[in-house]
Amino acid sequence: MNRRAFVTGLGAVLAAPRAAEAQHTEKVFSIGVLINAPASSPVFARRIEAFRRGLHDLDYVEGRNLALEYRWSGGTEDRLSELAAELVHHKVDLIVTHSVGGLLAKRATTIVPIVMASMLDPVGAGLVASLARPGGNVTGLSLGTGEGFAGKWLHLLKEAVPKLSRAAVLWNRANPVVALQVNALEAAGKMLGVGVERLEFRGADQIEAALSASTAKHPDGLVVPNDAAAFVQRQLVIAFAARNRLPTIYPTGETVEIGGLMSYAPSQIDSWRRAATYVDKILKGAKPADLPIEQPTKFELVINLKTAKALGLTIPPSLLLRADQVIE
Repeated sequence: MNRRAFVTGLGAVLAAPRAAEAQHTEKVFSIGVLINAPASSPVFARRIEAFRRGLHDLDYVEGRNLALEYRWSGGTEDRLSELAAELVHHKVDLIVTHSVGGLLAKRATTIVPIVMASMLDPVGAGLVASLARPGGNVTGLSLGTGEGFAGKWLHLLKEAVPKLSRAAVLWNRANPVVALQVNALEAAGKMLGVGVERLEFRGADQIEAALSASTAKHPDGLVVPNDAAAFVQRQLVIAFAARNRLPTIYPTGETVEIGGLMSYAPSQIDSWRRAATYVDKILKGAKPADLPIEQPTKFELVINLKTAKALGLTIPPSLLLRADQVIE
């Protein structure tokens, strides 16, 4: 063998272990995924799959450079606090969560970056300083703020039920974000001449009692705010609304797909997918404090005509024409 061939061969032999070592030592990022729902939730399975697809599109592959640490609260906010602290103790590189999970995760840490896949009003809830400059360890995607979002539920319900004069609203006092929504609904009620009655509860196990108490108030409609506890009990709420022939508007299209009357909301699937871009930026060195919080640009109106018919309700054609999805 001549000298040139020997040197070339030796270089190839030495390079192979280095390449293998580089591949073997690629950093594996640990991402905590904090969900305020049961692990069996098919709705959140779809949202998380969208998040995973978003990560995969950015070249993050589980088992190679990514490890996802899931924590499911079952819809119990006390449990959510414990799980947030557990993820911090586990030394994850970043936490992805939603709704009230952002508040509870921030209480657990001011150091570990937190990405919200969805939250109604992060500024009003005191989670960030501003949408343009969050200023702490939290950033991500907002679902919208103030009357432009929560108040719109009452406007749409009034369109569907022109004679609406009194609306009940589920109010989870354990969730500070819901208080902001209720305030916006009451402000909208004054504009529309619709009285808003609060149905107070704390935790998913009290929702049935809160709904039962509403019958004494004789509401013409019901508004379900964006709240994890109410979402966990959405089947119960749908059944109650059906029994009492109570037109109801919900904050998620998934609830309308299983029998709710109508919903108005940003696409949660799209929101969770876009959360992956925030994760990517932070893992590459960006600071959450400097990443502006993204607001939705498209809201989806979903109407279930089968449910409307069961309620003896005729949805105005003008409202149907604006719907993004009509379930028949």
